[in-house]
Amino acid sequence: MPLTRRTLLATAASTLAAPALPRFAWADDTPILRAAPAVAQIAPKGYGTTPIWSYGGMIPGPEVRVRAGERVRRRFVNDLPQPSAVHWHGIRITNAMDGAAGFTQDPVPPGGTFGYDFVAPDPGTYWYHAHARSWEQVSRGLAGPLIVEEAEVWTGLEGAATREATLMLADWRLQEDAALHEASFGDLHDWSHAGRLGNTVTINGSIDAAIPVRRGERLRLRLINSATARVMPLRLPGLSPVLIALDGHPVALRAAEEIVLAPAQRADVVVDVSPEMDAPLPILMDTGRDEWIEIGALVDGGETPLPPQDGPVRALPMTMDHALGLTAPQEEVLRMEGGAMGGLRRAHLGGVDRDFRELVAARRVWAFNGVAGDMDAPAFRAALGRTVRMRLVNDTAWAHGIHLHGHHFEVLSRGGRPDPHRDRRDTVLVMPDEPVEIAFIADNPGRWLLHCHMLGHQASGMLTWFEVG
Repeated sequence: MPLTRRTLLATAASTLAAPALPRFAWADDTPILRAAPAVAQIAPKGYGTTPIWSYGGMIPGPEVRVRAGERVRRRFVNDLPQPSAVHWHGIRITNAMDGAAGFTQDPVPPGGTFGYDFVAPDPGTYWYHAHARSWEQVSRGLAGPLIVEEAEVWTGLEGAATREATLMLADWRLQEDAALHEASFGDLHDWSHAGRLGNTVTINGSIDAAIPVRRGERLRLRLINSATARVMPLRLPGLSPVLIALDGHPVALRAAEEIVLAPAQRADVVVDVSPEMDAPLPILMDTGRDEWIEIGALVDGGETPLPPQDGPVRALPMTMDHALGLTAPQEEVLRMEGGAMGGLRRAHLGGVDRDFRELVAARRVWAFNGVAGDMDAPAFRAALGRTVRMRLVNDTAWAHGIHLHGHHFEVLSRGGRPDPHRDRRDTVLVMPDEPVEIAFIADNPGRWLLHCHMLGHQASGMLTWFEVG
């Protein structure tokens, strides 16, 4: 497929026994979330359609939207040829509903069903995605937005946005006939480098995304990076975005001329659309080496313009418990090792010390603290309510997006310097040779995964877990 200004060239699980979960009694009107093969027009018009896997026959999957404190109930139906499960990313929910196949629940077999039922406690921008062979299933399209609105309506208040739009970004590796490049699923060369990078980026499933806006409106954009490997630096020229939240958590307001989203990260920004808007406003992404391309645009939707929005942007109400005591925290270190040019010589796997040749044969080329995805023992245990301070050390040549299940954490420092914002996140981008210090309260009991969200890295060794309580 030839390149256009909206396409780009790619640059360079173990399964555990999981406890059976209780069966739920479902009402006839319980919404169904069905995963099944489908087709989509990902390539430009004039090219063929792309066979994908999707929730509800669409990409991204259907938006799940509730208000903070309300329940999410979905009957997951697996019509795929593989076992699967649904992870509700970033939501602080009970461990049994986390959706980590083979760890917190049994994988749902082809033709099987599973009931997800949980309260969404915190407002914010989240998402859901497959968590079985996620390096393949997410790449095939199994992801969708999960939006938790503020308990008290924020949109429409003085200084707040007049409207909002969710933009879910995805990265696809297409062949010339527009089919997914299936032969490279699980490619160890990809996994040992940056991961499976695609050659096409979409917004809400479209390669030519045109987001209709109303001139004069103040718009809240919920940005979600659902790619399996691609870090996405974004710009919205001419709009002066104001950052209001990261990974679902409110932040101190600040300008966001460039927004960098690692896989799984989210950002909420507010933009003021000029009443004199006379041309589409591009959404730009850096493909690498400061090469920016247009991946979509905000376009005039044709409605009567609103009066220009005056005054500063209104901050979101702060949520979650912020009493993070650091006087005597539990200290932990997570050291990232391996990958191409990483110098990994040995690591533990299956409880045995193995040399690099044995690790490659087992398709494990990354490690945490000298362990290559061996899930027999946790990385650490923490008492319920204990504050954990963790130092993330990247001794590799590649960036990693480290995700903690079931918890938000505070970013304390980067590169040995205090972080000026102290943002709360569930996924943090750690660059090579840039130690990052985070801290969180272990307030959600259970066994929780801790892994790189470059999903090929996770599958090939960057996967562990911790236990709370």
